[in-house]
Amino acid sequence: MNQDWEDRVAATWATFDDYAQDRAADFRALIDALVAELPEGSPDAPFEQACAWDSTGRSDRAVPLYREALARGLTGYKARRAKIQLASSLRNTGHPEEGVELLTPELDAPSDELDDAVRATLALCLSSLGRDREGLSLVLGALAGHLPRYQRSMANYARALTEPGG
Repeated sequence: MNQDWEDRVAATWATFDDYAQDRAADFRALIDALVAELPEGSPDAPFEQACAWDSTGRSDRAVPLYREALARGLTGYKARRAKIQLASSLRNTGHPEEGVELLTPELDAPSDELDDAVRATLALCLSSLGRDREGLSLVLGALAGHLPRYQRSMANYARALTEPGG
């Protein structure tokens, strides 16, 4: 879509905290109005609607919309966001194994600012499956790069958590 539409979507999301839980439907209506401006078949439409449902506590309604956005060809940064958010919603709806399947390939995707979100969400999915050591390894590995000291040690500890005998 064009930059004006993207700016208006961003401005609407900037007001999200103004909508208490009892006004969730009002927020979703704002998103729906913006989505109505999109051409038919746009992958941005179900993506934005999924985000709105998800952010207002309805992961169950978000899951099929994230899937639809990806199936329609959502690409780039938004596609990676959709995968992260879909994995989180899958976990929230009792399907963490699908979240693991969805996010594991993202560990090898080209690096961007969402890398740590991929690892954090994947760690939550792994924890939901009782694979806490793997999840902790991912989180420590992500954290290591942000530490002012001990980066090498934490990265080594992260690797050791998933090595045999670690």
